[in-house]
Amino acid sequence: MSTPRVILKPKRAEPFFGRHPWVFAGSVEKVEGRPADGDEVEVVSGGGNFVARGLYNSQSKITVRLLSWDPDVPLDAAFFRGRLERAVHLRHHVLHLAGPDKGYRVVFSESDILSGMVVDRYADWLAVQFTSLGLGKRREMLADLLQELLNPRGIYLRTEKGIGKLEGLELHDGPLRGEPPAADLTIVENGLRFLVNLAEGQKTGYYLDQRDNRAAVARLCPGKRVLDAFCYTGGFGLYAAKAGASEVLGVDASESALELARRNAVANGLGNVEFAAADVFKHLTDLATAGRKFDVLVLDPPKFARNRAAVPDALKGYRRLHQLAMKLLDRDGVLVTCCCTGLIALSELEDVIAQVAVEAKRDLQILERRGPSPDHPVAVTCRESGYLKCVVSRVW
Repeated sequence: MSTPRVILKPKRAEPFFGRHPWVFAGSVEKVEGRPADGDEVEVVSGGGNFVARGLYNSQSKITVRLLSWDPDVPLDAAFFRGRLERAVHLRHHVLHLAGPDKGYRVVFSESDILSGMVVDRYADWLAVQFTSLGLGKRREMLADLLQELLNPRGIYLRTEKGIGKLEGLELHDGPLRGEPPAADLTIVENGLRFLVNLAEGQKTGYYLDQRDNRAAVARLCPGKRVLDAFCYTGGFGLYAAKAGASEVLGVDASESALELARRNAVANGLGNVEFAAADVFKHLTDLATAGRKFDVLVLDPPKFARNRAAVPDALKGYRRLHQLAMKLLDRDGVLVTCCCTGLIALSELEDVIAQVAVEAKRDLQILERRGPSPDHPVAVTCRESGYLKCVVSRVW
């Protein structure tokens, strides 16, 4: 049986010859054959030339997620084994991230040419997340391959909010292979111990993408008063405390996350840190009203915009946070601005920072522009995979 074909509209094939993985519905002229959602298809230019192979989904705005530009290679188990082996090789033999109690990203979706799949390793467990119907339907085969390649004690499936509606993919959190994750699952990151809740934590349980940023900011914290806003399970604040900060305050709205943060502080023998469960905007406002000052202020909020229509409100949120930061930062302070909203460009974020600093009559110098840790690489053919921005500034 021949593979169904997706025919592109005239003059729409160039990005896909250039290996961008997302074929949106607006680029499709017609479909030949009757592919079911999740089936393998060939994508062909308007002139009849082969472009790529991918997985079809009529329910998604992304009609085809492209995975291979080789006309002779089917998207079978051997193909996916090869893709996974490439991803593992980067983390184990180039970045040297493997080891007991380590946490790192094994597969990063488009960046590893596996659009719609994320795999994180936490010690002896894997957390897997599918954001495409095609790979979600292949989860049993992919779990078998991961079990064979990485031999974890267990593989746990995590789902992302809204994917059912966007992709027509109905999955539920729970074990895929092996043992359920341990209640006291702990990873060691740059000498610090962190408890990870695979079943209920944000993302896949922890923010592995900030690993190197936490270490970089910690170097600026000895002897300083540090405020870690949206601290989750301790992250930046615990790094600062270990580096010798004089005091650390972490603020987050999630009491369950802060319970882990407090346990993390105890596990690392850190007594110079405290945590407050509160709405972060309100708590920062109250601190500013009370005249509190800090030497280092970290702003690491969750994603503010999930679609382009929400970007203006997201930028307003960043503006308000930075207005508060200008009131809370003492002279010669360090401001760390993180943004995981991929729809907001670095230039837009820096414009907000600059405008607020000028309005507050503060001089601001950008010291570093940083991204995610290298186990979250950016695909040069899909720059959207470079979602995380981290701007480190000095404020006078």
